[in-house]
Amino acid sequence: MSLRAIRHAAVLLLLVTAPLVAQDDAALAARARQIHDRVMTLDTHVDISPAAFRRDTLNYVTGIARNQVDIPKMEAGGLDAVFLIVYVGQNRVIDSATMAAAYQQAMDKFAAVHRLTDSLAPTRVGFARTADDARRIYASGRKVIFIGIENGFPIGNDLTRIKQFADLGGRYLSLAHNGHSQLSDSNTGERDGVWMWNGLSPLGRQAIAELNKWGVMIDISHPSKLSMMQTLELTRAPIIASHSGVRALCNHSRNLDDEQIRGMGRNGGVIQLVAFNSYVKCNPGRDAERQGAVAALRKEYGITGANQREVSEQVAALPEERRNAYLAAQEDITARRYPADPMATVADFVNHIDYVVKMIGIDHVGISSDFDGGGGVDGWRNAGETFNVTLELVRRGYTEEQIAKIWSGNTLRVLTEVQKVAARLQLEAR
Repeated sequence: MSLRAIRHAAVLLLLVTAPLVAQDDAALAARARQIHDRVMTLDTHVDISPAAFRRDTLNYVTGIARNQVDIPKMEAGGLDAVFLIVYVGQNRVIDSATMAAAYQQAMDKFAAVHRLTDSLAPTRVGFARTADDARRIYASGRKVIFIGIENGFPIGNDLTRIKQFADLGGRYLSLAHNGHSQLSDSNTGERDGVWMWNGLSPLGRQAIAELNKWGVMIDISHPSKLSMMQTLELTRAPIIASHSGVRALCNHSRNLDDEQIRGMGRNGGVIQLVAFNSYVKCNPGRDAERQGAVAALRKEYGITGANQREVSEQVAALPEERRNAYLAAQEDITARRYPADPMATVADFVNHIDYVVKMIGIDHVGISSDFDGGGGVDGWRNAGETFNVTLELVRRGYTEEQIAKIWSGNTLRVLTEVQKVAARLQLEAR
């Protein structure tokens, strides 16, 4: 079967399965379908597990795993391009050993992505380093694969790794994740008011210059607000927030307040609004109480993991009776004492897009899911439901030209501008 035939079959599949289309006026849905098929849709933040890229499993190629994103789901949902993420969690201990381990984890993920594009599925996907690469691959009928780097921790104290990561195809990098790094404070400092650097570290300031020099977009979605504002002062190129929401709509430290949003506009950057339920729609009071109860439970059972994967591994390692007691107590907290509010919808998600468009304009907005990293809202729970986002944008009155900018045009513009700045800086350094 040809690539075009596969794509056509995938569209037919989605027309049958997409739950929101049947509820809409047929003419509006048909117009949205035409727009969706004509514009390049780009999701700027999709997490990965290297295990899904092994030749013996081919999970990403066949779709047999329970990933929110894989090639079959991208084809079914009309998701044309993604940034697959080289993510390494923030270790609480920052020393040579933990940074060396983080570097190796990052290299493993770089290798996994290149394995996908070079040998596992070269006829269905292509690796992009530039906006022109993305357009060429898209025109060929294949899916576009970029790499983004979530967390600068693997850089360690060696800034030459920024060029190494750029040479491997990394096209954006965040200086911190959930925890302060050797480069920057994290947004998570808001939980206890404890900061390491009061923004960027001295090494982090140097990293800004290196990122500019080697054409890597600077991602401010996880670092602290002060770190971000200092980045705006230092950078010589536009920056991005690869997966963030609007703080005025959901008061979470991961989201951007109005001052930050306006700063992004002045910088010429792009905010890729994220379809992550707890960043789209939140109840700060209840969320804080739930988080406090969960933290107390983890302390009681000696669970110290810095991220969900580490927590899950430590819980699994508990003796059976103690593990069952922990899980029962956790269920009591999350399902009975502090039940979650109804899941955010695609409409709630697009409210965040509307907010930023109205504040700083259509040229500064993009889209991200954070799929396979916790993301998803009702109506866009996986890549197969991507059309529903376009449908909602059309329902809100966005034109095809505007939708093309939101889905990919704005991000590709910033990537091109960042690479032009890099070429100029490299010339100046000779």
